[in-house]
Formats: sequence, structure tokens, C-alpha cells
Amino acid sequence: QVQLVESGGGLVQAGGSLRLSCGASGRPLSNYAMGWFRQTPGKERETVAAISRFGGNIYYADSVKGRFTISRDNAENTVNLQMNSLKPEDTAVYYCAAQQIYNIPAQWNYWGQGTQVTVSS
Repeated sequence: QVQLVESGGGLVQAGGSLRLSCGASGRPLSNYAMGWFRQTPGKERETVAAISRFGGNIYYADSVKGRFTISRDNAENTVNLQMNSLKPEDTAVYYCAAQQIYNIPAQWNYWGQGTQVTVSS
């Protein structure tokens, strides 16, 4: 199975940028569709962005369209989330996850440990 580790979270002012990375080990990243999710206490987990195995299909939540960009580098076994024009409401723990067939509502089988993103106003 694949192991996922997120990095790149932190504290940033509103309007700033952060780049999250998710590194995969154990299996080739190209075996999996990848997604970024976020969760804050008391709220349901939100699907932020997702990308199919070779990047042909990409999804963004309406709340991040035009501000966030998901990308992947299968040779480097990484998937990234570039977050620009950050807002305080983007504050959350961000998780990357993998599934073997690109189907966003379906179960995501593998998860990272999460990285905190805090956007100050």
C-alpha cells in the first residue's frame, strides 16, 4: 500500500500563498488518483481538489476555484497544492489522500497525517 506524508503547512496572512506537498512511498504515485481535503472542528470534511492518475481530470471545490492549483509529478511521487490569495476561511487541517479509481465521492483508501494551515486576517 502507499504511504502519504504532507508538508508545507503553516501560518500566513490573508492574501498570501502556501504550497502544500504530499510525498508518496511504498507504491508508485501513478497507481492512484490523488486528492486534497480539509477539515476544521465541527465541520464536515471538504474535498478541496482532486486529480486523476495522469492529470487528465481535475476537480476544484467552488470555494477555491481560481485560487488553488493541484498538480502532480509521478516521476517524483509528489502531488502539490498551490494556494494563493488565501483567506481566513481557508484555515483548516489539510490532508492528501489516494484512491485507485478516480471517483471523488467514493472511498479514499489512503490518507496522510495532515498539515495545519492557518490564515490570519
